[in-house]
Amino acid sequence: MMTINIRRAYPVMIILYLALALAGCATTPTLPPEEPAMHSNSEFADDEQILANDPMEGYNRSMYKFNYNFDKYFFLPVVDTYEFILPTFAQTGVSNFFNNINEGRTFYNSLFQAKGTKAMITLGRFVTNTTIGIGGLFDPATSFGMKRQTEDFGQTLGVWGVGQGPYFVLPVLGPGTTRSAGGFVVDTAIHSVAVTALKDQFDGMSDGTKNTIANSLAGLKAIDNRHKMAFRYHDSGYPFEYELVQFLFIQSREMETIK
Repeated sequence: MMTINIRRAYPVMIILYLALALAGCATTPTLPPEEPAMHSNSEFADDEQILANDPMEGYNRSMYKFNYNFDKYFFLPVVDTYEFILPTFAQTGVSNFFNNINEGRTFYNSLFQAKGTKAMITLGRFVTNTTIGIGGLFDPATSFGMKRQTEDFGQTLGVWGVGQGPYFVLPVLGPGTTRSAGGFVVDTAIHSVAVTALKDQFDGMSDGTKNTIANSLAGLKAIDNRHKMAFRYHDSGYPFEYELVQFLFIQSREMETIK
């Protein structure tokens, strides 16, 4: 007679439940009541574990809740106001502008990963959109067949053989791992150096004006990033959303690293 190993079956049951629940398309905008988890990820051995390595689960769940409240009561109202004030074509222009700036991150990370084709496509996109696209406000490169690529230093670390590390929910930024968080720090540092070098080129401006422009662009970029992200915390209304987001994030990062 075939027996069922409950410890092996439990994570699978969670994923199947989420998949079936999502098919129902039922949504609720309110935060579901917090209930203590019946099991933690650490209860499962490595060969049985479907969900992420989550030794900081208590902190991560608290940060997940903090991000929900920050999103609901501050960030999303700002984004909604931005979308209300700015016409759709202007929002697209802002997104194109920041996407063009991000080509630099993709370019050097493609080189670090020895992905020459991606690096050349990215360079071609940047030159095309900066010139013909009027500083990146338009995206003619895509219509020319140069599809946008995305790479970051977290992916570079993965290509170099660095493991994902424990799951780690970042304040405001959301799901991550120690590897992706480290990659974010490196990319941010490189971006800061580039911004400082660019500010130094404007000799006619005071330092205060330069900093005001740089800070305003940083704030606009954050708003644009959230504007482009369809995800809404607890929009599904299901009790295992934390596990679902965790699972999908880890799987997507693995796929991005190997492609």
